[in-house]
Amino acid sequence: MSVELTKTDGGMAVLTLNRPEALNALSFDILRQIDAAFDEVAGWRDVRALLIIGAGDKAFCAGADIKELRNRQLTDQKRGAEQGQAVFARLDRLHVASVALVDGYALGGGAELAMACTFRVASRTAVFGLPEIKLGLIPGYGGTQRLPRLIGEARALEIIMTGRNVLVEEAERIGLVNAVVDGDLMGAGEDFARRFTRYGLPALEFARRAVQRAGDLSLNDGLQMEAELSTLAYRTRNASDAMAAFEEKRKPEYCDD
Repeated sequence: MSVELTKTDGGMAVLTLNRPEALNALSFDILRQIDAAFDEVAGWRDVRALLIIGAGDKAFCAGADIKELRNRQLTDQKRGAEQGQAVFARLDRLHVASVALVDGYALGGGAELAMACTFRVASRTAVFGLPEIKLGLIPGYGGTQRLPRLIGEARALEIIMTGRNVLVEEAERIGLVNAVVDGDLMGAGEDFARRFTRYGLPALEFARRAVQRAGDLSLNDGLQMEAELSTLAYRTRNASDAMAAFEEKRKPEYCDD
C-alpha cells in the first residue's frame, strides 16, 4: 500500500503518502487509497484531528503521476479530474479538522491536497507550486478554486499563470501556510492540532462548517446559517458545562457528542 493510516497516542489519525521513490506522486490508485482512508477516519469517533504527511524528506507530494496523463480520452481526463476533486472535497465533510504537514515539495495535486486541508504546517524546506501551465494544462483537483479563497484572486492568478514555485517564507506571508516550524514536523503538527482539539468536537465542526460556507453565501444567508449553528452549539452538553465552569472558575470537561 502506498497510503498508510495510523493513530497516535494523542487521539489523532495520521495519513502517510508512502511513495518516497516517486516523491509521493498521486496515481489514480493512490487517490482511491486516500478515499478509502477517509472512509476509515470517518468511522473513528475517538479521533480528534487528521494529519497528512509525505514519507521521506524531499516531498509532501510532487503532484500527479504524469505517465498516467498521457494519451487519455477526453472523457477519461474529465473523470480523473472529478475523481481528484471528489476525494479532496471529502476533507471538508470529515467530522474532524485536517492538517497538512508539508516538508519539501508540494506541487500540483500535492499543493491541491494541502490546500484542501483545514490547516497547513510547513517545514523550512517546503515549496508550493501549481506548475500545470508549463504542461499546457491548468490545475484540475481544486487549485483554481481553493488558492484564490486562501490568498486572493490576484495573487492566485499570478502563481497559477506563471507556474512558479512559492517558497515557505512567502507562503506564510500570503496566508497559504498557517505555521512554519523547525525540527520535528510530526511533533509540531500534533502540537498545532492540540491547540483546537482540546475543545469539544461539535462546536469545532459547526465553526468549520460556518466559515467554509461563508464564501458561497450572501451575508444575510451566512448570518442566518451562523445563528442556526450557534443555536445547535448552545444546545450541546459542552456549552452548558463550559458556561457553568466559567462562572464556577473551573476548567470545563468537553465531550464529543
